[in-house]
Amino acid sequence: MSRTYAIPDLHGRADLLDLAIEAIATRTRAQAATVVLLGDYVNKGPASADVIARLVAGLDPAWRAVFLKGNHDGFMLDALLNRRMLPLWLDNSGAATLRSYAPKSDRVPDLAIVPAEHRAWLARLQLLFVDAHRIYVHAGVDPSKPLDAQDEATLLTKRYAADDGSGHGAHHVVHGHNPFRDGPKLFAGRSDLDTMAWQTGRLVIGVFDDETPGGPIDFITVKGQPFEQG
Repeated sequence: MSRTYAIPDLHGRADLLDLAIEAIATRTRAQAATVVLLGDYVNKGPASADVIARLVAGLDPAWRAVFLKGNHDGFMLDALLNRRMLPLWLDNSGAATLRSYAPKSDRVPDLAIVPAEHRAWLARLQLLFVDAHRIYVHAGVDPSKPLDAQDEATLLTKRYAADDGSGHGAHHVVHGHNPFRDGPKLFAGRSDLDTMAWQTGRLVIGVFDDETPGGPIDFITVKGQPFEQG
């Protein structure tokens, strides 16, 4: 019986990523599994460079690893490709990410400090991952449009209304982006896994049975120290 493990927004919390990988490894015991990361690897938290480096290095070879793009990853990539986009990234906590590449520096480093392999990894991030029963995405989908007609802005920035439990057709939607300290928030058609882990120190990983429709069958919760931006 195959499983998919969904890791929501990390925002520079390399410690929580390490705990999540260890917890999933304990569950899978070197057996095949799918591990989907829902995006927003960077900004806000203290160790974005370490998060990317860990993921660039690869996960357990027995796992199918899927790396989705979040809006904050988009801010970073846009700035790396076009310096005119740098102010937008900096306005969205980009300075914390740049500082994570030179933590002993007393200034914000130049964009050139970001290694080529990190840039290439960001450029390869997917917008969606779809299996038989679920759609995995950073922020959400428009239920009125087919998947091949979705706007990237919707996939990266959608905010669901509090009473909107819609999925996409027969597919359950698994996403992050919209944080709730007391989450996850579960609905008939979607699961929001974002618990503001970068600040709360509580990361909740959704566990899904690949053969069964609907929401998670279980959760794995890992905990680190709360973080407050300086």
